[in-house]
Amino acid sequence: MDYALKKEVAAMSVSYKKLWKLLIDKDLKKKDLTRLTGISTYTVNKLTRGDNVTTDVLVRICKAMECNIGDIMDVVLDE
Repeated sequence: MDYALKKEVAAMSVSYKKLWKLLIDKDLKKKDLTRLTGISTYTVNKLTRGDNVTTDVLVRICKAMECNIGDIMDVVLDE
């Protein structure tokens, strides 16, 4: 793999701002998210910090919120 490509990929992060807005729009709290999805508070804290989570977690959230993955997250290029 080209070094420039590796550097570009490494300079990306994930934002879950859309998820938090969706929760507000549906009048839900983070504790409701844990109840609806079965994910742990530890995982919700990871989401809050913008840390990586498994695709299984993201799919569970999408099913519970009746949305697509692009409705809960964005990939952000770090500068």
